[in-house]
Amino acid sequence: MTHQTLLDAYARLTVKTGLNIQSGQQLLITAPLDAVPLVRRVTEHAYRAGASLVTTIYADDETTLARYLHAPEEAFDAAPDWLFNGMAEAFKGGAARLAIAGENPALLAGQDQGRLSRANKARSKAYRPALELITGFTINWCVIAAATPAWAKSVFPDLPAEEALDRLWQAIFACTKADQPDPIAVWEAHNADLRRRTDFLNGRRYRALKYTGPGVDLMLGLAEDHFWKGGGGMALNGVFCNANIPTEEVFTAPHKDMVDGIVCSSKPLSHQGSLIDGIRVRFERGRIVEMSAEKGEEAFRSLISTDEGAARLGEVALVPHSSPISKSGIIFNNTLFDENAASHIAVGQSYTENIRDGSKRSKEELAALGANASLVHVDWMIGSGELDVDGILADGKSEALMRKGEWAI
Repeated sequence: MTHQTLLDAYARLTVKTGLNIQSGQQLLITAPLDAVPLVRRVTEHAYRAGASLVTTIYADDETTLARYLHAPEEAFDAAPDWLFNGMAEAFKGGAARLAIAGENPALLAGQDQGRLSRANKARSKAYRPALELITGFTINWCVIAAATPAWAKSVFPDLPAEEALDRLWQAIFACTKADQPDPIAVWEAHNADLRRRTDFLNGRRYRALKYTGPGVDLMLGLAEDHFWKGGGGMALNGVFCNANIPTEEVFTAPHKDMVDGIVCSSKPLSHQGSLIDGIRVRFERGRIVEMSAEKGEEAFRSLISTDEGAARLGEVALVPHSSPISKSGIIFNNTLFDENAASHIAVGQSYTENIRDGSKRSKEELAALGANASLVHVDWMIGSGELDVDGILADGKSEALMRKGEWAI
């Protein structure tokens, strides 16, 4: 198939399976400038599906960098509250949300960490009203990616620019199953497989997960009334959607106060223009009390200092080491893909959907059950082909869940 044919199939898959746009529904898209061809295809398919209005907000790496190079010092405490409040209002009004990733993973490498921390904190505070609607699964939403020259160069640094970009697009089409004869049918079967995993886990009602492996000795308690999710799900507006394309994970809510031990990252984390690698942390009673990183340590330290909840966990996800993304052998330097190549955890905000009847509970009730609250939610990868995971039952007995990174159930 030609690139244009695959791009069109990817866009249709995004609209039909990722978002499941409804007749009369508005769609809000955020995307990098280099994603314009994909945005145009998505927009066409959204209108064909009955969307009433598609609005796109573009970001540009060069103008983002210009702020750090030329803006006055006081500028780094500012954030576009008006924009994020408008996004929240759009979601309250029923608009669907599509985020297209593809930024340069190391755009802000070498920039002042104090400025980065202030800017990220200001942005996180301003974005909170919209983030809560997303993490609460109030609307149908989806995150996908578009290959861009800067991102492709970070993934394939030894290839000529055009070849690197083509290789990255091929990898995206393969990992999202957009290159299959009937991607939508393939995704229906994939969702069914993930649902079988979540049904099993929800039936077992583990109180904790025990992780062991090289550099890993972690006991991770699960929130009371936790609920495992994976693949597609029903948003509170009654629309079934897939929040991530691709996805290979099943995930739930850890207990914010019941995580103890040591864990190390197994893949780099790209966060807000910084690449962070070789993370090692120690938890006590749910909180990170020691941390180091081989690369980007100050960026990670800044992240977990955002607020009280940023140094605690809001998500735990299990992914087999043999997932298609892992088998590709590519380090994507992009969380959307790398988190689906390895089991992972996330610091920050919990997903309301990972607590039974979470949407009907107050913030105080959710906190009492162990759900975490924060301005941030950032996934980082800990899984490998050497990681073992056990489920701990209420009576203290353990059962093998993963051995050497693969499902044992």
